[in-house]
Amino acid sequence: MRLPWTPNRPSLNLALQGGGAHGAFTWGVLDALLEDGRLQLDAISGTSAGAMNAVVLAQGLMDGGTEGARRALRTFWTAVAGSLPFEGAVPTADGTSFRLAPAMQWMLQWTQHLSPEQLNPFDHNPLRELLRDQIDFEALRHHSPVRLFIAATEANTGRLRLFQNPALSLDALLASACLPRLHHSVVIDGQPHWDGGFSANPAVFPLLLEGRTRDILLVLLTPLAWDHTPRTPPDIEQRTMELAFNATFLREMRLYADLRQRLLRVRWWPNGPLERRLLQARFHAIGPGDALRDLGTETKAAAGKRFFERLFALGREQGLHWLQTHGQAVGNRDSVDLQPWLG
Repeated sequence: MRLPWTPNRPSLNLALQGGGAHGAFTWGVLDALLEDGRLQLDAISGTSAGAMNAVVLAQGLMDGGTEGARRALRTFWTAVAGSLPFEGAVPTADGTSFRLAPAMQWMLQWTQHLSPEQLNPFDHNPLRELLRDQIDFEALRHHSPVRLFIAATEANTGRLRLFQNPALSLDALLASACLPRLHHSVVIDGQPHWDGGFSANPAVFPLLLEGRTRDILLVLLTPLAWDHTPRTPPDIEQRTMELAFNATFLREMRLYADLRQRLLRVRWWPNGPLERRLLQARFHAIGPGDALRDLGTETKAAAGKRFFERLFALGREQGLHWLQTHGQAVGNRDSVDLQPWLG
């Protein structure tokens, strides 16, 4: 099902960051956008959990429009929640947050000592079965109502590989979410691939260069700043992973911010297509806020219905707030100033 493109209707490109289980927050954001219905989607760039949300959303749109997309996202996250034989995250004693379940902590400890080939010699991955059941990749390759850019990283070169609609496949999507301590590398065209977060989380440039719309909404799962410095070895390791997965995104966005400032200062200089697109782009952002920061990085490895529903509710709240405060900016102006926002 191809959704009709309405030239006069405000439209968005989406850049969906990866973040494991915290991707259920993005599910909530997307649900709010779809329910609102004022904005049409042109292209989506996604990494890891962001890629999962992007492809599931596209499948739902193709099958049943915006309501089909909402149903598809709920079906997917409900299935992921049920893929473990236990709750991966449990409420804290005061009931205000969640922590990693003891069984999940035990499993992750083993990843520090054993490779995925040793822990999981038969490469069992519940996501493979879930995605095979829910996604018709052949149909999406030819009839997706939105353009997709799915990021993965070539494990032996570090190069970013973007899978666009004609190259969509189950392996491409699994590659985008392949954490090397948990999963076997995904071999595509003879090259092993790891999580796209190592090279782009998410990739913004394809939306800037190839999107029909000038508006780009960044849906982020990693804070731009933390309010404490980690002290314990586990906390330090988690922070280093966060920094590594956010570094490429920050570099890309800072480059755009600096270039825009320079172009605005030298308006007399003739601009080419790239410069014009950068000057005309309108950026928007929905961040994780304090709620996800307080959850802790380790819960990105969790899965559970109560946990996902909590994240979904937080994402919907942020999405509805953004629509109320900045929805009218789409098609008219930036709703985030990149320079002070990035520091």
